[in-house]
Amino acid sequence: MKYILIYLAASLLAPLTMIQAEDSPIKTPNILWLVSEDNNPLLGCYGDPLAHTPTLDRLAKDGVLYERCFAQPVCAPSRFALISGMYAATAGPAEHMRAQGKIPSWLKGFPALLREAGYYTSNNAKTDYNSPLSIKEAWDESGRNAHWRKRSNPGQPFFSVFNHELTHESCLFPLKELPLTLPPMDRAKVRIPPYQPDTPEIRDDWGRYYDYMALLDAQIEAKLQDLKKDGLAENTIVFYYGDNGGVLPRSKRFLQQSGTHVPLIVYFPPKWRHLAPAAPGSRIKDPVGFVDFAATVLSLAGVKIPDYMQGRAFAGPAKAAPNTFVFCTRDRMDERYDMMRSVVERRWLYIHNYRPDVPYVQPLDYQFQARGYQSWARVAAEGKLTQATAQFWGTKPTEELYDMDTDPDSVKNLARDPAHRQTLERMRAALKQHTLEINDNGFLPEGSPLEGYEASRKPGAYPIERVFALATMASERDPKHLPKLIEALDDASEPMRWWAAQGCTILGSQASPAEPALRKHLDDPSGAVQVATAEALASLGKLDDALPTLERWLQNTDAPAFAQQAANVLDRLGERARPVLPAMKRAVESAKPAAGGTYPPQHVLNHAIAVLEGKTQALVYPPTEKTTKP
Repeated sequence: MKYILIYLAASLLAPLTMIQAEDSPIKTPNILWLVSEDNNPLLGCYGDPLAHTPTLDRLAKDGVLYERCFAQPVCAPSRFALISGMYAATAGPAEHMRAQGKIPSWLKGFPALLREAGYYTSNNAKTDYNSPLSIKEAWDESGRNAHWRKRSNPGQPFFSVFNHELTHESCLFPLKELPLTLPPMDRAKVRIPPYQPDTPEIRDDWGRYYDYMALLDAQIEAKLQDLKKDGLAENTIVFYYGDNGGVLPRSKRFLQQSGTHVPLIVYFPPKWRHLAPAAPGSRIKDPVGFVDFAATVLSLAGVKIPDYMQGRAFAGPAKAAPNTFVFCTRDRMDERYDMMRSVVERRWLYIHNYRPDVPYVQPLDYQFQARGYQSWARVAAEGKLTQATAQFWGTKPTEELYDMDTDPDSVKNLARDPAHRQTLERMRAALKQHTLEINDNGFLPEGSPLEGYEASRKPGAYPIERVFALATMASERDPKHLPKLIEALDDASEPMRWWAAQGCTILGSQASPAEPALRKHLDDPSGAVQVATAEALASLGKLDDALPTLERWLQNTDAPAFAQQAANVLDRLGERARPVLPAMKRAVESAKPAAGGTYPPQHVLNHAIAVLEGKTQALVYPPTEKTTKP
């Protein structure tokens, strides 16, 4: 009897043992990232009636759609946040476009942590992480041929990334024949947002972009079919997202919704639905950002999230409480300097412009290959801008506040509306707290020895709270702050002196009492402070003092960041920089290739020289009564 009971028990347990053995190799899900470049949510599932995106719409119906996903406004800082789980501005100069962030030696790209946990990682194909993070440590394979199919063990879980470059900004210049399988979008049907002029070029680019999105949808379908063919669909969590804002004017590089709002859809197959934050077909309005992606993937894979990561997991066992706020930054874009910070809440978008005197639209070389920007400049030069289309063409308000529910185009600035005072103050407080928490290196001049995760955190090195307060004060353009700016010019801290000089430039002629104090800093120990001081004196008309300093730094090929800053100032000066024209030409001829992928100053100088020689027109900004019509 005893042996019969043992036999029966073994017989009953055998099927369970077999099931466990069959399932045991699949202990964690595969994770696939399907990325499209440079697009806003131009998808049917996001409510766009013109979009033909059946694959992505179906993925949203079966998965979870995030209504408020925000990226940095350009790719390299965004990829830093994705790979590190930290904000780019925490490890300067990673917040700039094409820079080598100074990272701590212990920092790994999160795929390296997946590899340590047994995952195969592949990346196809971009690696512009704005930092010297180890590619070999992060990826088993990275390149145009990288694929989950390259893993030697078919049962090994994988994390694979595919970047679809079809929709990149460059798709609109130069024009090329599209391999359309559907009729092209009717250009007459596209909606031109109120902030853009309705030119034939902009209308055609909108139509072409819808055509590209239809082609992208087919590429996504092909990848999903590959999963099915390989028998992996039921074990793979699929992310689809756009890597940064769209390609049409006032999108990529800017902090309005058109520049930072991107699509994010995550599909959880039935087997892994317990890891999802909500049921299939759900739409989540809590804001998420790219800094959250690393923590989320580690959570889904069952890997411990490192304490240094600044993002929060939005799915999986380690799912955190929803974000109240998400933060975006804009610093140097290619060769042009500007500085903006934004805060996103479920409903509200707040932007603080720290250089409100610098026009929104600068003659950025790569950006102006787009016919849309060219046509907008033409309309401005013809004096045909409307009040709505002129808003984006001139100098900026210090603060912007938009209701994303009622104003998705970000055209009605509510920052000065008393009815929204409490909202404004809440967003301001959130920005201050975040700036101090991440030790935002964007408040340092590029090229400063204080830049970097570790250098900027040395005790006493970077008084971020005082610097933030001074930068905020400087951006307010209020002459009552001039005495404090003059006092800060003699501060022991480099960024304090730098912001004091920039504050004088922002005030323009109202800063004339600061002239004696400014003159003392033309030989400041910091090259960045010297350049900023020269610009402030130039704004007071003291060109005989300012131009020699700018010329000297322009020709200093051993300090590319300061040369770049000097070139930006000279280009902004326009005709007033004519005495330096010969030096500009010499600087272009002698310029060295910039290290680390940064932009050399000749991009700016070529424009400044062309304007001074009458070979191109300077942009018409700021708009005045002569350049706008009712």
